[in-house]
Amino acid sequence: MPNQRETASYEGQLDKLAQALAKARKMQQDWLTYGLDFVHIYVEDVDGDWLETWGHDEILGNHLLDTIKEFLVSNDILAVQVRQQLNEKSLFDFAVNLAECERIIDENDRLSAIRNLLADDIDNAEVGNLANHLLRKFF
Repeated sequence: MPNQRETASYEGQLDKLAQALAKARKMQQDWLTYGLDFVHIYVEDVDGDWLETWGHDEILGNHLLDTIKEFLVSNDILAVQVRQQLNEKSLFDFAVNLAECERIIDENDRLSAIRNLLADDIDNAEVGNLANHLLRKFF
């Protein structure tokens, strides 16, 4: 006989399944209603050149990652400040996560993501300043 924890787990899984089915039904209804134009509802840059540049982001991402890694170990004053802020955190992990920020379209969201990478306390003015400088330097 399942205990309460297992029952709650099953209920959580059922809720997730129900939500996924509701989203799929909504998408299907939008397809029936709008035809192929329904894609505009679900894809941000449907008219962009994403098909022509498919795979280029991985090449550019590797280049950006290499640039960030080289920067982080340099004597640049901003790099020194970032290392001090990160303290014992992995520079490689930070570099990978910072490079991933390139995928964030909205600049304010990107800045928030960089702040989160630098510290848990994102209200810190110093962290905000560092995040702004990194945003300007790499993006």
